[in-house]
Amino acid sequence: MSETRHRTNHLKLRLTDDERSTLDAAAERAGLSLSGWARSTLLSAPPVRQARRPPVERAELARLLGQLGKIGGNVNQIARVLNGGGEADPPALAGLRDDIAVMRAAIMGALGREPGEGAP
Repeated sequence: MSETRHRTNHLKLRLTDDERSTLDAAAERAGLSLSGWARSTLLSAPPVRQARRPPVERAELARLLGQLGKIGGNVNQIARVLNGGGEADPPALAGLRDDIAVMRAAIMGALGREPGEGAP
């Protein structure tokens, strides 16, 4: 029988909105569900399972979103030139490739993975 099927008791706790936000943020930083984080913290025990989700680095995600917008603008400019009968600009394409590689490495880092590991 799994570990969760043995857990039949519930702990109810009243919190303010700010207190709940604080606990949610702590669980998110730890990469755990709120229940898993609370169990680990209250019982001073390691989490039973691995983290369910990677911690979200909001500042990093905002930076990556900005980079994605820059790449999209560059792709649109290249498409406009090509649709107008122009030729591809190899340095511009190489720059886009480099931007995408930097962005991929940053995403892998935000997920706690090495850049050479499999897809995120």
